[in-house]
Amino acid sequence: MTRVREIVVAAKGGPVEVRERTAHHPAAGTALIEVEASGVAFADVHMLHGTYPAQPKFPFTPGYDLVGKVRSIGDGVSQHLTGTRVAALTVTGGWRSFAEVEATKLVPVPEGVDSPTAVAAVLNGITAFQMAARAKLGSGQTVLVHGASGGVGTLLVQLALNAGARVLGTASAAKHEAVRELGAEPIDYRGDVPARVRELAPDGVDAVFDHLGAQSYAQSWNLLARKGIVIGYGSASTYDKPGNRFLPYLPLVGRILGYKVRGLLGASNGRRADFYGIRPGAGANAALAEVFELVRSGQLEVPIAERMPLVEAAAALTKMTGSRGVGKIVLIP
Repeated sequence: MTRVREIVVAAKGGPVEVRERTAHHPAAGTALIEVEASGVAFADVHMLHGTYPAQPKFPFTPGYDLVGKVRSIGDGVSQHLTGTRVAALTVTGGWRSFAEVEATKLVPVPEGVDSPTAVAAVLNGITAFQMAARAKLGSGQTVLVHGASGGVGTLLVQLALNAGARVLGTASAAKHEAVRELGAEPIDYRGDVPARVRELAPDGVDAVFDHLGAQSYAQSWNLLARKGIVIGYGSASTYDKPGNRFLPYLPLVGRILGYKVRGLLGASNGRRADFYGIRPGAGANAALAEVFELVRSGQLEVPIAERMPLVEAAAALTKMTGSRGVGKIVLIP
């Protein structure tokens, strides 16, 4: 019998508990993964507070992504998977010592990429890679990355630089040196960000990646150069707002629709507004395979802010809303 240790969010706002149970033989089409590392995402913080758009019902086990070895398989799953190291975008359920995952979600992890690094590249890597592709980053452009020291931000900075762009990145003053080491020009997010961006890029920026919410998104739109694009991918500033979980996103959606209408009317100067939401499936798997190859070949470095024991998941969630290090927080069972 395999004993499973898992993290459970019992109710809205917590408590965040450590529980144990017995694992059953995996169902048809699934595999039992012995988890070696799982990631901590801001989406997990939203879920804790009940503010995630695709909110799971309480109680639930968080964990948007994981990496581990296949220990057993259900009917209909290829036997060759047994013993291999794989990654998965799980959305929930990754914070376990053993996790049952649909075989269609599994992506092989290349040799030479350790499990903490690999898991830090799953959710964050897919997000950054797909947004960079959507923005069509290229040589000679100037790009603004909000949260340039975060898990997604650090990867966006590198992808933009690899494409030949100049990168401006917001971060706290304490992390400016780390942002410089990545190759970006740091901007203190506590200051007047729009004014500083206009100083550094008087003609506007070609792309903005903004995870903060509606108010920041409007400022990002106004910073765009002709034919520039702003891509929103979250509402981090509203993670603990009370009320219906969709309410904080309505102003953001309204702004995006308004900007799109202006574009159709020819009043946007070629500027574009978009929103990114990750979708598990074949497209995400293909993006992750490309991200892994960039990591394996040394073209993409995946910073890890901290490695923490799985049983300290509650503390990891708290760190996500505070001043954590550069990159991703990773839980180790």
